[in-house]
Amino acid sequence: MIVVKFGGHAMNDENGAFAKAIAAVQTTGESVVVVHGGGPQIDAALKAKGIQSSFVGGFRYTTAQIFDVVEQVLAREVGPAVAQTLNNSGIKAQAISGRELPTLVSTRKSSLVDGTSADLGQVGDVVAVDVSQINALLESGVVPVVAPISADQNSTHGLNVNADLAAAAIAGAVDASSLIIMTDVAGIYRNWPEIDSLIDVISAGELASLKSTFAQGMAPKVQAALDAIAAGAKAVRIIDGTEPDSFAQALLGKGGTLVVA
Repeated sequence: MIVVKFGGHAMNDENGAFAKAIAAVQTTGESVVVVHGGGPQIDAALKAKGIQSSFVGGFRYTTAQIFDVVEQVLAREVGPAVAQTLNNSGIKAQAISGRELPTLVSTRKSSLVDGTSADLGQVGDVVAVDVSQINALLESGVVPVVAPISADQNSTHGLNVNADLAAAAIAGAVDASSLIIMTDVAGIYRNWPEIDSLIDVISAGELASLKSTFAQGMAPKVQAALDAIAAGAKAVRIIDGTEPDSFAQALLGKGGTLVVA
């Protein structure tokens, strides 16, 4: 089984390359789970409502007001749109929210990737994954398209989960052969923005020793790779999803940064 994190600028799939690659995977008998983000769409929705938003260590500080917008955009707009695009391409797909059942259960996140304590509001760290709904869809030949919204283990409120970390939790829970994280850079760089510092292959142990050196949006992706490996995923590949054929190449074991146990 392959888990794919599909989000951000990579979601501009005008030529249908993403859907075609998923269709190709399915012909081999491999199952696919899609976990989507939607940062640009959330930014636009917040701006339209005149709501200010900020990031701390790569995570969106989430007030109750911001959470309502995030949940609306991800679970009721972006997820259904991704599923519809796949359906239009002949791939059976269904959008679900991680808050349903619930599939994802979290506690409030209280620290950043480097261990620094932080108040992030309604942002969650996944502590449990119920894969029953995901498995039911897969058994019916349907691709689950999961929004990274979770239930709060300690209250009735929902929590906003970084999509990379949600994908990592799900990849571990379903014992994925691979987690592919589609982002807007070519992979993990030892010394960003030095282009020649791109890492081709790295062990989870070495990456863990370097994780405090990563900042902003790359930090959660590094943590996601480590979390997925620790939870049982066999490998994680971080690729530039803005390149039309990058996903197809990743399925062939090429491109980006490969993180192995």
